[in-house]
Amino acid sequence: MWTQQSRGRIARIAKKTKRYPSDLTDEEWGRLSPLMPQPGRRGRPREVDFREVINAVRYLVRSGCGWRMLPIHFGAWQTVYGWFRELARRFLFQTIHDIELMLDRERQGREASPSAAVIDSQSVKAPSAEKRGFDAGKKVVGRKRHIAVDTDGRLLMVNLTTADISDSAGAQTILDGIRKRWPWVKHLFADGAYDRLKLMDKASYLDFVIEVIRRSDQQKGFKVLPRRWVVERTFGWMIRWRRLVRDYEKRIDVSHAMILVAMGGNLLRRNAHP
Repeated sequence: MWTQQSRGRIARIAKKTKRYPSDLTDEEWGRLSPLMPQPGRRGRPREVDFREVINAVRYLVRSGCGWRMLPIHFGAWQTVYGWFRELARRFLFQTIHDIELMLDRERQGREASPSAAVIDSQSVKAPSAEKRGFDAGKKVVGRKRHIAVDTDGRLLMVNLTTADISDSAGAQTILDGIRKRWPWVKHLFADGAYDRLKLMDKASYLDFVIEVIRRSDQQKGFKVLPRRWVVERTFGWMIRWRRLVRDYEKRIDVSHAMILVAMGGNLLRRNAHP
């Protein structure tokens, strides 16, 4: 539930956007513009407005519309899509997300690199995916999002697979990614689905400690479990961006970039308008 203070803050930010709530404010663009690709020395001058490209991508992910349904003032959708793929290929959205994540942690008085993480997964329908799987537990045909977040819910890693891949198998790629990108993480929290011998062996080899938080067999009804609720809140933040309610992308790399646009956008707005 939004508090009166939160509503006022959102209203003030909305006044700074050009057309839509998803548009970049001047403060947000000031943080992103140094990261944009520089024009080449040869050839005709570049005419694309990167601010409008980012605005268009954020509008698409936030509203859930299709590429061909982008408002015309963003320019030709083919141009937006082409630059989106190029920027994703250059890992721009990953860079923006990771920089803003570290700055947000420092703003909260914490170390830039986390030392603990929470892992979990979410199965979503993927009607257009090249390959899909069936998650028998969730009764979902589509893809599975294996994620790791810090203890405040900031996204650290995401691994996309078909939905039939088990949680423990998908988490093995997460462990490899965390060790390379966030080397100070040592402690991982997980639920009972990750208590598997192969995963535990790999965690031990990579110098991780996995703490399994189980639900009591005598528990009736819903109860918030320590640490595990944090990752569920992250999934809630994710699906506020309507393009992520389902996985509408054919390619996994495009779907991965969409998630980074959404979660990086949350951090960017939080840091630019504390």
